[in-house]
Amino acid sequence: MKKILTLLIAVALVLAIAGSTSAKPNIKGEEVSYISGTTVMKGYLAYDKNIKGKRPGILVVHEWWGHNEYARKRTRMLAEMGYAALAVDMYGDGKQAKHPDDAGKFSSELMKNFDTAKERFTAAMDFLKKQDMVAPEEIAAIGYCFGGGVVLNMARQGVDLKGVASFHGGFAAVKPAQPGAVKAKILVLHGEDDKFATTEQIDAFKKEMKDAGADFRFIAYPGAIHSFTNPDADAIAKKFNLPLGYNAEADKKSWEELGKFLGQIFKK
Repeated sequence: MKKILTLLIAVALVLAIAGSTSAKPNIKGEEVSYISGTTVMKGYLAYDKNIKGKRPGILVVHEWWGHNEYARKRTRMLAEMGYAALAVDMYGDGKQAKHPDDAGKFSSELMKNFDTAKERFTAAMDFLKKQDMVAPEEIAAIGYCFGGGVVLNMARQGVDLKGVASFHGGFAAVKPAQPGAVKAKILVLHGEDDKFATTEQIDAFKKEMKDAGADFRFIAYPGAIHSFTNPDADAIAKKFNLPLGYNAEADKKSWEELGKFLGQIFKK
């Protein structure tokens, strides 16, 4: 009897270990291509293979440097949270900038031709919706720096998203939001000491959102400056003499806020 009991305990332990192991995320990340107009866009799709069935999809829009490893890292982090995420390519052909002058040129040219930017964003969204593991009616977008400005402008334009979140993004409006036009819930995660955003710009953004009747939340982190979520920011700041800097506390808190925000809009 004692041997049988010992055997049953051992079997239960093995099953428990197996269960806990299978519960761990099994993240698949893969390079993907899709077309916008005549341009090949090079993205990166990540999801948890252990999750069965469809799940919400999240678009991740890169900093002004272009689609790089940082955007992919955030995409994998979203996959670990149970979402399917696509790091988009806004510049085309996976183009990246190595110097701030080039990054500024790439980003400003695209935002000046916003029809192209919207077409590229929509192409990425359509691609994500078509993935077998994605619930096509449950799509959100997040963006960093340049990407934050992109997702805010997509929300202004009434793009059909459940929500958008901007991390240290720009506030300039390509076209100000009209009353009732904003469909997406909006979360802004901002560094209080960000030198790239003026008080006037922030006040104008908040007024614009209120006048448009948008559902938005604005959080500013004391002591945080531009690129506060990116661990590479300090090295980049030193190399190019830019007012950037990583802030571990603000990074952690802002990611937690994103998790809550996504949970609310997708009712997870």
